[in-house]
Amino acid sequence: MAKGYAEGPAAEEAERRRDELERGGGKRKAEQRLAVYGSTEDEPEPHFIAWRDDVDPDELFASGQAWGLNVVRISAGLT
Repeated sequence: MAKGYAEGPAAEEAERRRDELERGGGKRKAEQRLAVYGSTEDEPEPHFIAWRDDVDPDELFASGQAWGLNVVRISAGLT
């Protein structure tokens, strides 16, 4: 007897994924961090400046060291 919607590639993929999760497998999510992007005198185009944990964007702007600052969440390996 036919299973209807529970047949075919989608059902097979769902079963494969369920088995993988039960074994403890699966893709790990990349670590996400807050990054500070902005412009500086040496590099006027917006670029990665530092991780938010390491600098205070308000202090950077107030001191005139950087401007046009944005804080964005990115994968840690993408800088």
